[in-house]
Amino acid sequence: MKDFVRFLTKYLITRLLISLLVIFIGVSIIFLIPRLVPGANPAEMAIRRLQMSGAYLPAESIEKMRQALLKLYGLEGSLLRQYINFWRELLKGNLGPSFASFPTPVITLISRSLPWTVGLLALTALLSWIVGTILGGIAGYRNKGMWVRVVEIISNAVRPVPYYILALLLLILFAYVLHWFPTGGAYQIGLTPTLSWGFIRSVVKYGFLPAISLIIVGVGAWFLNMRNLVSNVTGEYFVNFARQMKLKDSIILRSYVIRLAMPAQLTGLGLQLGFIFNGTIITEIVFNYPGLGTLIYTAIMQSDYNLVMGTTVFSIVAVAVATLLVDLMLPFIDPRIQYVSG
Repeated sequence: MKDFVRFLTKYLITRLLISLLVIFIGVSIIFLIPRLVPGANPAEMAIRRLQMSGAYLPAESIEKMRQALLKLYGLEGSLLRQYINFWRELLKGNLGPSFASFPTPVITLISRSLPWTVGLLALTALLSWIVGTILGGIAGYRNKGMWVRVVEIISNAVRPVPYYILALLLLILFAYVLHWFPTGGAYQIGLTPTLSWGFIRSVVKYGFLPAISLIIVGVGAWFLNMRNLVSNVTGEYFVNFARQMKLKDSIILRSYVIRLAMPAQLTGLGLQLGFIFNGTIITEIVFNYPGLGTLIYTAIMQSDYNLVMGTTVFSIVAVAVATLLVDLMLPFIDPRIQYVSG
């Protein structure tokens, strides 16, 4: 027990330092890229837009506006000074104001969109992972039966299809042709967001098509991945030994095969959950869903400097944290990690 605690402490500290280093490097790159790209200065872009609209401003007024915008967007002084100020404000939770929705803070816009994306993508990611992993594990171990062949055919047919193509097909069929579901939005216009049954039912109805489009593709991918992993494990010597010992197939599958294949599946799930902060851009646009994907798309189209940086920073932190959590879970699932890392 002491050895395990010692290993876990060493493992935890190492993984935690790696995650912090990844976040630091990733956020630093996000800070540098816009400042090194020619023509990406939001202050100059704002002035050019104002001039293109036909407004006339004296040179003195333009210069005063430029200085005010540079201060507003944290672009004053040298690159080192900007970098220090950037981290100081970031650690306070201040990502600056949105350019397109001025003076609304970036953190406010993200907090409005985040619940919709997390509610949609976290639920669909978990459901597709659970269903695909269970079916893939059983199919890879038994590798026979009509249902296995049927699911394999469907999964191989669905997996290459981009999720947004499937989303468009579902939208056309069930919204425009059959009129079973609304064409877009997150809930019925006129409803106030509450925990009432009417609002929840509206959210489920409006989110069904985007959710099912992600679940169908996700289940197919997880099924094929788990089936391949399990198929490789079933040929190992300890599985054959367990069979010769007349252990039940359910025990072999649960305690040996699934457990050995699970680390790869969990790592993939962790990364997918981390990428929730990117949103599913095209699906959210197709269904006019007010999530982070739509927010990122709007920020890019409107050249919203701070909003693009803010959503990207959130994404980097989310992926790093999700990977850290998966790394901390793996020693409990696969004891071999203790000996490899110990």
